[in-house]
Amino acid sequence: MEQFKPFHLAFPINDIEETRKFYADLLGCEIGRSTDKWIDFNFFGHQLSAHVKPEELAEAKTNQVDGKYVPVRHFGAILPWTEWHDLAEKLKANNTEFIVEPYIRFQGEVGEQATMFFLDPAGNALEFKSFQDPSQVFAK
Repeated sequence: MEQFKPFHLAFPINDIEETRKFYADLLGCEIGRSTDKWIDFNFFGHQLSAHVKPEELAEAKTNQVDGKYVPVRHFGAILPWTEWHDLAEKLKANNTEFIVEPYIRFQGEVGEQATMFFLDPAGNALEFKSFQDPSQVFAK
């Protein structure tokens, strides 16, 4: 079995406290080290470093995918099926404004997946997806 290799991603934000509330309180990410200029999160086993740098923020350009406008610059996580559905319900209950509402893509086809897109408080686009069959993650 392949060893898990977590990734690291640093990205710009406007405000530490808004970011902490979103990633820790809403998404459930554990907080790591922080200062008044950056904060680290355990993002589903990966290290995110959010840096206060508003001048680096820009609205992501989109591509049309399945008739929906998907932000090209985005990040996220692939969750277990039940966990993805639980998160989708939690986000809906918290009145999250979705870029792409939670739905099933490629239903009944190779690569069938649940997906949703939304923004963090700084406007960074996130995608969360799930596969009932994890072997389909890289299916063609």
